[in-house]
Parts: sequence; structure tokens; C-alpha cells
Amino acid sequence: MLNVPTADVAAREPLLSRIPSPALVLGAIGSIQFGAALATTLFDRLGPAGAVVERLVTASILLLIIWRPRIRGRTRRELLLAGIFGVILGAMNLTFYEALHRIPLGIAVTIEMVGPLAVAVGGSRRARDLVWVALAALGILALTRGRAHGLDALGVGFALIAGCLWGLYILVNARVGRAFAGGTGLALAMVVASVVTLPFGIVQAGGQLLALHSLVIGAAVGLLSSAIPYTLEVESLRRIAPPVFGILMSLEPAVATLAGFMVLGQGMTVRALIGIALVVLASVGASRRTSQGAVAV
Repeated sequence: MLNVPTADVAAREPLLSRIPSPALVLGAIGSIQFGAALATTLFDRLGPAGAVVERLVTASILLLIIWRPRIRGRTRRELLLAGIFGVILGAMNLTFYEALHRIPLGIAVTIEMVGPLAVAVGGSRRARDLVWVALAALGILALTRGRAHGLDALGVGFALIAGCLWGLYILVNARVGRAFAGGTGLALAMVVASVVTLPFGIVQAGGQLLALHSLVIGAAVGLLSSAIPYTLEVESLRRIAPPVFGILMSLEPAVATLAGFMVLGQGMTVRALIGIALVVLASVGASRRTSQGAVAV
């Protein structure tokens, strides 16, 4: 494919560069969680792996059209980085959707938060950052307790694996953002992720992958859950440290619970609302520190 002219890339980048980093992360969170809620409507028809394929293939097509990345001129190290990022993306999506198929959206995302929290704790250099991590951890605990009885053990296992992959995603994403202009690295990685997950989708969904209903819903899921949020995250990780990004992502359980309630009718308990308040507080604290430039890179 031909590369986008430099002027075209420069014309696109300032729009995102003018948006505060916390706002980019929050936009990504909202998009991906409502996209995940919509994706569950495909599970009966396609299975989790089939829904993942629809999502990733759609996102790949959109990102290739927008960024038109080229392979020629790239070093082996850069291509390997994009490939590794793609494998992580594919595996993370597969395990998360398998978890989502078995346990509620809010709980799945809450358990998955082990990854971002591990990044935040491991990379923190200031005591104040640990305060936000502690508040987020309390919120996750409040969201989980009281609702975890009877959870599918395999679903919990998939969510934990997805969380570990999410932590790797944060770290590798930051490197991809520095190595590639715009969303070119993400576009290449998304193609790899689509190839990695395609065999699983074919096994679960077969010919249903090409049904009109599946294609339409899958396109919407791909836009909401991959193309939009991953682009916003790549841009945000150019300007904030991965540990702070991990703390900001503590909002995921709150937004996931809200999306599950609005789209899927999954109710929220008082304990869940307390947990949401705690993770919101943690995220606001981290956002304030980011806006002050104390942790910018």
C-alpha cells in the first residue's frame, strides 16, 4: 500500500494533539465499553470468537483506509514490534470476549483491571500515585464483592488472562506510538490481530460471519471497540506515562457497569455504586496530576 503523504498525516494529528490526554483516554473507555455491550448481541449467532473477528476485521479495514501504512522502508525491529502488538491485541480480545460470554460485563472488566493496576504499581515513583492505585483497588473490590458468588470459573480465568494481556498492551502500545507516525503502527497491528483470530472465528461462526446482520453489527462493534478507542489510546500514550494511563483506565469498571445496565439490562447494586465512586475518584486524581504535567513524557 502507498503511504499517506506527510502533509495529510500532519493535518490529522493536530486535531487529537489539541485534546487533553485524560479526555482521550475517557473517550476511548466509553467507546470500547459500549462497543463490548453491543458485541454481546452477536454471541448467540457467532460465538465470542466470531464477534472478535467481525470487530477486528472491520477495524483493520477502517484503519488501513485512514492511514494507508506501508511496509517498505520499515526496519525489521519496527515490523516485529507491530507484529507483537497485533498478537497481543488478538489474544486480549479473544480472552476478554470469552470471559464476557460467561460473566457480566462489569465484573469481567473489573477482574481485567489487574493488568492496568499492575502497570500503575510497577511504574509508580511517587507516593501520591500509590494513593490513587489504592483507591482504585478498593473500588474494584467493592464492585466484585457481593456479586461474585456463582461466577463461572472459566470466565474468571479468561478475564484474568485478558488483564495480563491488557498490561502488556499498555506497555507495547506506548512503544508503537513512538515508533510509528499517526495510527500506521496500529493499522499494521490490527491486520495481524485479525489474522491471528480468524481461525477461531471460523470454527465458532462458520458462514455466519458473512451474514448481513453479522456484518452490520460487527462493523459498528469494530468502530466503537477498536478503531476509535485504540486510535485515541495510541495518541494519549505518546504524552502520558504508562503507569498514569493504567490509573486512568480504572474508570473501565464503572463505564462497563453503566454500559451493561443501559444496553444489556444488567443492574447495579449499592455496593457497585460505591465501587464506581472510588474508581472515579482515583481517575480524577490521576487526571489532575497529568494535566499539571507532573508525569508527562
